[in-house]
Amino acid sequence: MAALAGRRVVVTRAAAQAKPLVDLLIEHGAEPLVVPLIEIVDPSDGGAALAGALSRLNEFDWIVVTSPNGAERVRAALSTATARPNIAAVGTATEAALGVGADLVPAVQTAEGLSGDFGSGPGTILIVEPEGGRGANDGPSALNRALAAKGWTVTAVDAYRTIPVVPSSGDLLRVLSADAALFASGSAVRSWVGVFGTQTPAVTAAIGPSTAQVADEIGLKIDIVAADHSLHGLVDCLVVYFADAV
Repeated sequence: MAALAGRRVVVTRAAAQAKPLVDLLIEHGAEPLVVPLIEIVDPSDGGAALAGALSRLNEFDWIVVTSPNGAERVRAALSTATARPNIAAVGTATEAALGVGADLVPAVQTAEGLSGDFGSGPGTILIVEPEGGRGANDGPSALNRALAAKGWTVTAVDAYRTIPVVPSSGDLLRVLSADAALFASGSAVRSWVGVFGTQTPAVTAAIGPSTAQVADEIGLKIDIVAADHSLHGLVDCLVVYFADAV
């Protein structure tokens, strides 16, 4: 019998990104319940700032990418650049989405872990981040401030926006009565709490520590954090959890 046979698992990813995770769940016998809670769209400037920065990559010593969605927005530019800066990715899922190997992936795959593993400047860094990822009063993000404190000259550009999607009323009961819910981003966690509060199915799983940290900060229970911070790792940790529970 398949490891997740008969288990209903909520997929909270954006609709356009849900299929790979759905396919993995089906392979293991699960019944995916796709309830997109976020949508990934262009930043408010239509991507102009990002395009401008990518056109002058040779001016930067490092490019720092903080999410898989951001990685997808810079992947083509990095793959075709004749000379590119060193690359830092916040985690292995972000590195995979880049399509090229990163020079730095932190041991603790969070923004704090990345800034901690970064050496001191001087030099120039381009941070590719989500719109709204900055600090209080639209100031620099914590990562931006931490790298600047190490002597780097930092330029930050918005790569995309995440907007919440409100599920239909018919989805609400089905979601909360499912066996598990999977979270592949902090934005999905925030959107979940905006819709459901801190109510969850019996089991919740996060793709990595950055997502789990967001959940902890806003009071959402996470039962499992994937050791391999990828979609495969997310499903694998759910398989192990339910196998151990039998």
